[in-house]
This record gives sequence, C-alpha cells and structure tokens, in this order.
Amino acid sequence: MYAETLILDGNRVANQIKEDLAVRIEQLTAKGIQPCLATILVGDDPSSETYVRMKGNACKRLGIHSRRIHLDQSTTTDELIAVIQELNRDSQVHGILLQHPVPHHVDERAAFEAIQPEKDVDGVTMLGFAQNAFGIASFPSCTPAAIIAILDHYQIPIAGKHAVVIGRSPILGKPVSLMLLNRNATVTICHSRTEGLEHLVRLADIVVAAVGKPAFVQGDWIKPGAVILDAGYNPGNIGDVDYEACLPIASAITPVPAGVGPVTIATLLKHTIDAAEMTNP
Repeated sequence: MYAETLILDGNRVANQIKEDLAVRIEQLTAKGIQPCLATILVGDDPSSETYVRMKGNACKRLGIHSRRIHLDQSTTTDELIAVIQELNRDSQVHGILLQHPVPHHVDERAAFEAIQPEKDVDGVTMLGFAQNAFGIASFPSCTPAAIIAILDHYQIPIAGKHAVVIGRSPILGKPVSLMLLNRNATVTICHSRTEGLEHLVRLADIVVAAVGKPAFVQGDWIKPGAVILDAGYNPGNIGDVDYEACLPIASAITPVPAGVGPVTIATLLKHTIDAAEMTNP
C-alpha cells in the first residue's frame, strides 16, 4: 500500500491554463480580435450534446466566441464537408471542432480531413497526427496533450519511465503514446487483442487508461507506486480505472470526474487562442 497517494487535480491544472489564457485573450481583444471556436454536432446524441455545451460554456466564461452548428442526423458526408469548408473560409473562425462520434453513415475520417490544418485545434487530422509523431504539432490531440500537461504540472518524471497505454484510438491512445515516447518514456501500447494485459500493466511506472470500459483496470494490476492517468468517462461518472481499488496502490492518480476532462477542455481553449494568435501576429 502506497503511503500518501497524490490526487492529480485536473481542475487545478485547467484553472492555471485558463488564467494564462485570460491575459492573452485581453491582448487579442485590444487588437479588435475575438477568438472564435466553431463546434459542429451532427445528430442528437445526448452525451455529445453535453460535451458541446460544456465546451461552449467554457468558451463563454473566458471570452471566446463559441459558434455552435447543429446538423440533422440525416446530414450526409458531403453536406458536412461543405459546412466545414465554409468555416475554413471564414476568417472570423479560428478553430473548428467536429464532435465525435458522428452518425454511422457519415465518413468521419473524410470530415476530419476537410478541416484546415491551421484550424484543427482538436488535433484530429492525419497531418496533425504526423506532426505530433515528429514532436512538432501546433495542435496535438487535446486529451493526450492534457495528460502530458497534468504530468508536467505535478512535475512527474516521464523520461526513462515505462508507460503502458491501454487503448489505441487515433485521437487518444496512439497520439499519447507518441507524446510519451517523444519525452523519452519506454511505451507499451495495449488494446483489445493484447494477451497478458494484466502482466504488462503491472510493469508500468505510468498507466494511461483509454479503453472506454468502466472500472476496467483493477487494483491488483497496478505496480506499487505507479502513476495512473484515467482518460475514460463512462455513464455514472465512472472512469476506465477502478479508482477505489487503485487509489491505495498508486503514487498518483487522476479522479473521474475532475481529472483529465477539465484539462482536455482547457487545452482546446488554449489551442483556439494559439490559432487566433498565429493568424493575427
């Protein structure tokens, strides 16, 4: 049992990011520029509606204009791409976010790729992924960037550590693995077909849970003193980690909620401000 587990407070990290952004927003406002994030929601998925509303409210509190675009469930891929291209041409829009997931009949990858790289503040394009792999992305995927921001805020060492990432999605598991690798961690990526998953997790100094299954990571999988970053969010405010079981074993752990989530939103806002500054130097 670990003596004093550090709770990695995402609200604390997010508030620090937003405090830094407030000064930059004032400077943009003094130039007559209001940063603008356009969010696109296709269909009526309740969780997606909640996420879009949360992002819009966060924008409003900071003085970022949030342009919400809600498209019908029957919207086609071509219609969605046409909306994205219109936003690409709009000089008043600095960032574009297409809420994931889109309805099954829509080609999500084609829609993501339609986003202009300079406005891809959510880090979803293939170009953004490649830039992230080389460590030069202006806008890395927001949740992976949030995980790194939490580690940095709490001065948790990454270099030389063994990180095990559970999940391989192109906007979470894969990019966070590359970001950790670029920070000189040794990285093992696990997924639904990994054999001996529990054994691999027990080797980890840093565990990133991004599998989308509630309370999936068990306490007896964790090496004493490991750092746990839970990027999952499931119904009932449950993460991908069995929090109570892992809490006494880990040296540091993110709660759910108030862990990675708030920092993800703060990172999205930061990227929007970055984009506004890049187009208005």
